[in-house]
Amino acid sequence: MKLTILGCYSATPRTFNNPTSQLLEIKGHLFLVDCGEGTQVALRKSKAKFARVKHIFISHLHGDHFYGLIGLISTFRLLGREADLHIYGPNGIKEVILLQLKLANSFTNYNLLFHELESRESALLFEDETIEVYSIPLNHRVYTNGFLFKEKPGERKLNMDAVLQANIHQSYFQKIKSGADVINEEGEIIANAKVTQDGPNPKSYAFCSDTMYKPDIVPLIQNVTALYHESTFLDQHQHLCEKTKHSTAKQAAAIAKQANAGLLILGHFSTRYPSTDFFKEEAQLVFEKTELADDFKVFEF
Repeated sequence: MKLTILGCYSATPRTFNNPTSQLLEIKGHLFLVDCGEGTQVALRKSKAKFARVKHIFISHLHGDHFYGLIGLISTFRLLGREADLHIYGPNGIKEVILLQLKLANSFTNYNLLFHELESRESALLFEDETIEVYSIPLNHRVYTNGFLFKEKPGERKLNMDAVLQANIHQSYFQKIKSGADVINEEGEIIANAKVTQDGPNPKSYAFCSDTMYKPDIVPLIQNVTALYHESTFLDQHQHLCEKTKHSTAKQAAAIAKQANAGLLILGHFSTRYPSTDFFKEEAQLVFEKTELADDFKVFEF
C-alpha cells in the first residue's frame, strides 16, 4: 500500500503548496482521493500514469477538494482515454460536472459513471476480489464523507511440516491456501486449520477530511493501519472548530488513539501558522505515532 500526498493544505492554494488530493495505490488499484486545484499538475510531477486512475473519491463539494476534477476529466478526454471513469461523491457532483462539460461542448469520449452519495451511515462503495472501500460519515458544514480502504484477507500460508505429515498431494496446495479442507492420500478429510497458518495481516487506510471532532467514527476505523485526519487548527484556535467544522491536531490524535491506529498522518493545515511542525508537536502529546503530510510526500505501509 502506497500513499502519495498531492496536496494537503486548507482553502486557498499557494505557489508552494496545493489543496487536498491524494493518490492511493493498493492491490493493483490507483485511487484518487479528492481533487483540489492543481491536482493534474501534481499527478504529472509525481509521474503517475493517468490511465491507471479509474476511480475517484470526492469527500465533499467545497472547492479545495474538487475544483480540479473538471480539468482532470477534460485532460483525460484530450489524451484519448477510453476506459470508464468512476466518480464517487456527494449528491450534486454529477450535475455540476455535466453542466461544465455541456457549456464547454466537451463531453467525454469515455464513460463517466457517477456514484452519488447521500447516506448518513457508512456504506460499501466498491468491492472486488482483493479490497473493499467504505464511506465514513463526517461532520462538516456540508455533506461530507471520508473513505476507508481495506484489503481483504489473502491466501493462508502452508505449514509444510504439517502438510507432509498429513500426506496431502501437492495438487491440493492451492486449494488449501484458499482456506478449504482437503482429502489426503488415505482418503481422510484434513481440516485446513491443521495444515495452514494465517497469511499477512490485511492493511487498511482511512481518509478523514474535512470534519470536526467526531468520535463516533472510531468503530468504523478501529485498528486501521494508517489514518489521515484533518488538523486545520492548533490548540490555541480550538474555539474556531465549532464555527468552521474543523479539527485541531490534538483532536485528530485523540481519534487515532481511540481507534488504535498504526499511524496518524496530519493534514489540511491552516496557512495562518508559520510552521507545520507545531501540529506534530501538539498531536504527539496525545498520540506518539504521528507524521505530517506534505505535498509529494510518500508513505508506504
